[in-house]
Amino acid sequence: MRIQSITIEVALVNVLSLFDGIGCGMVALERAGIQVDRYVAYEIDKNSIKVATRHYPNIEEMGDVVSGDFTKYKGFDLVIGGSPCQGFSFAGKQLNFNDPRSKLFFEFIRAIKEVQPKYFLLENVVMQKQYEDVITKYLGVKPILINSSLVSAQNRQRLYWTNIPNVTQPNDLDIKLIDILEDVPINGVIYDKEDLHKATIIGRRINEKGHRDDYNNSVPVSQCLEVRATNTDKSNCLTTVNKDNVLTPMEVGRHKDAYKNNLPFRYYTVKEYCRLQTLPDDYCDMIPPSVAMKALGNGWTVNVISHILSFIQA
Repeated sequence: MRIQSITIEVALVNVLSLFDGIGCGMVALERAGIQVDRYVAYEIDKNSIKVATRHYPNIEEMGDVVSGDFTKYKGFDLVIGGSPCQGFSFAGKQLNFNDPRSKLFFEFIRAIKEVQPKYFLLENVVMQKQYEDVITKYLGVKPILINSSLVSAQNRQRLYWTNIPNVTQPNDLDIKLIDILEDVPINGVIYDKEDLHKATIIGRRINEKGHRDDYNNSVPVSQCLEVRATNTDKSNCLTTVNKDNVLTPMEVGRHKDAYKNNLPFRYYTVKEYCRLQTLPDDYCDMIPPSVAMKALGNGWTVNVISHILSFIQA
């Protein structure tokens, strides 16, 4: 798969990356043509660190962000991060700032205060306006809404708070889901890519009439394979749960008991996850597939980040 590359010339920069994950920030900087002198990363997941340091041995891994002394990096050029989003996500319980994961946002604020960088970039999910406004108040800039679908085959809307000036929307590269799929058998059969539909497996209570009855506890939960007719050219947003994204030759609709009935579907491959996040195909080959999918679901769409960083002024 061809990866878009943006080339600019800037001086060497020092970067502090919080919640660094698999090092997507470093990939984005490299892809944007920004030369890095020091890249200090705070991350606690061992598998993510293994991926990041395999590709970039010079990353300075510092561990838990909560115990970080950011004053050591005062004057660094850039602070980046995507604080955990589970407490803000519309797909979650909307625990907002009371969720201990979302409280990590304030570690990003602490880093900004202690480092006083020239530029910063914070990524997070689309959330209720009241929570968005709190983040905006602390950072002093309004977020930019960018959908990864412009540069990839993934529908992934994210908010980006940054003081990098004049950031515009990326050009639409018109990458379709079919463009990034591998030939993988489903129940022993390799289907034409044109015959595959994106779907989700989700627990539903389906009554005798075939209708959803989710609040009726007398109706057992069925793991339904749901095939939707909307936005078919893009994948759903990648998450840490692989059944949120599956492929099937079945028709649009809701199909009961996906597992019990051995319905024809498959999960996305790690390579497809990488392509949806605009990373090299083999980027996470050094860790187990199930772990890689979770790490990639938590990661950034690199070409969105490189696009934003390309507006940094020398």
